[in-house]
Amino acid sequence: MSMRARAEDYLTLRRALGHKMRGYDRMLLAFADRADRAGQRRITTAAALQWASEPQAASPQYRRMRLSVVRGFARHLHTLDPTSEIPPADLIVAPAQRKPPYLYSSVEIAALVHAAGTLAAPLPSAGMQALVSLIAASGLRLGEALGLDRVHVVAHEAVLRVSGKNDDVRVVPLHETTVAMLTRYAARRDRLCPHTASPAFFVTGTGRRMQQRWVQQTFAKLLIMAEIQVPPGRRRPRIHDLRHTFAVGTLINWHRAGADVHAQLPVLSTFLGHTSTEATYWYLQAVPELLGLAAARLEPSDHHDNAPLSGCAQPGRRP
Repeated sequence: MSMRARAEDYLTLRRALGHKMRGYDRMLLAFADRADRAGQRRITTAAALQWASEPQAASPQYRRMRLSVVRGFARHLHTLDPTSEIPPADLIVAPAQRKPPYLYSSVEIAALVHAAGTLAAPLPSAGMQALVSLIAASGLRLGEALGLDRVHVVAHEAVLRVSGKNDDVRVVPLHETTVAMLTRYAARRDRLCPHTASPAFFVTGTGRRMQQRWVQQTFAKLLIMAEIQVPPGRRRPRIHDLRHTFAVGTLINWHRAGADVHAQLPVLSTFLGHTSTEATYWYLQAVPELLGLAAARLEPSDHHDNAPLSGCAQPGRRP
């Protein structure tokens, strides 16, 4: 059996177990094709390392990911053929790196929503306005928002039923203003496109579910229209940074209100769909203002600044 055929069987098994395999399948099949061309019938550590290291311009993180893809396949093959080697995980060293998020001001969020309203096509325009507003108000991931079906938006209960990573389902409460905004969008959507080809809440002009690539391309245009500049030496702001803005705004509000932030972090983790508080703790390290507030809490103070950060909802208070 060719290496590609074995890889395809492995991918079929993984999908049957519920794994999404986003991008993983193409990468693994590229490795398998390479092995077949070289006449290799089993995986060797040397071949795996050579393939993972080939993109000369790639980052260490990307090369480590390529090696990880082969390692998963190698573990599977090793159970069928013990002569197949499992490459050690530490062959490629890649320290974890997460770039600081771009944090939108309330003025910038309003400018993005306004820019979306000026798009020529009425249904995509309304959809982008609602999508930007929802992520800013709830901290949803883009994929989670686009994955919402109409039945998941329960307006009379003021909640969303969200399918997150690993198909975990969580209930996200909504502020009444967010419910009103989504209700207005749904009414306009149904007026403009009464017969859709999808149960999706956010749809295109043809009635199909909005796709991430289109949203990201459109959002890049909104940044220009809203005159939001790329900071020097920083990557371009993304729609995902609206989620970061929500999380950081919540933490800042808690600090300013004198709340026990560490005790509240599990609440925010659950709200954001993090599987552990470790991912949420990253915000405390990545944002200088949060570090400053945390340091100030360690010093004696006669008063707290209770001024809220405008535009940010708070988990536990029905955002």
